[in-house]
Amino acid sequence: MQELKVIDLGRKDYLSTYELQLELVDKRIRGEIGDVLVLVEHFPPVITLGRSSKKEHLLVGPEVLKELGIELVEVDRGGDITYHGPGQIVGYPILDLNYYGKDLHRLLRLYEEVMLKVVASYGLIGSRKQGLTGAWVGDKKIGAIGVAVKRWVTYHGFAFNVQATLENFSLIVPCGLQDYGVTSLEDLIGRPVPMEEVKERLLKAFREVFGFF
Repeated sequence: MQELKVIDLGRKDYLSTYELQLELVDKRIRGEIGDVLVLVEHFPPVITLGRSSKKEHLLVGPEVLKELGIELVEVDRGGDITYHGPGQIVGYPILDLNYYGKDLHRLLRLYEEVMLKVVASYGLIGSRKQGLTGAWVGDKKIGAIGVAVKRWVTYHGFAFNVQATLENFSLIVPCGLQDYGVTSLEDLIGRPVPMEEVKERLLKAFREVFGFF
């Protein structure tokens, strides 16, 4: 077991958080730091376009996004288009995959397992979907994943909907999936859930799944 450093940024804009990720990745590559998990709620809200994004999956124009105060950013992670905003816990693990078998597919499954453990801790039945990434409850996605790797050190990561503004997902085709919906923890259990409570459960699950103390 090894120690996990956690950096909780609270609410932070997307681009400065991305710059922090790159700094941490370079330090991890040089062996100056150990594995790190950055947690953040993105504000202002942002729509990000991954390497596989299709322009038609953004359903509104720039003037609508400006009116709503939502940023639009092209990013170097895998995957399609997604939304991040307040009420959503975003995790950016900076991990050296030399310790995890240099296996990206296994990494995705581990991220899914973390989010599914949180779902289960609230008495809900979560699942995976064959051929798709993420954490699901029924046919609705509660947790999305998009990763990038530099010299076998990971960045980008996962987003878990706690009390997210779900109507903002209607501005896009989330992850390019037209046949499935998006949900949040509060939507599913029908009551408010403190973000700090969910964050504690997520950190516990992350440490258990990845073997940190």
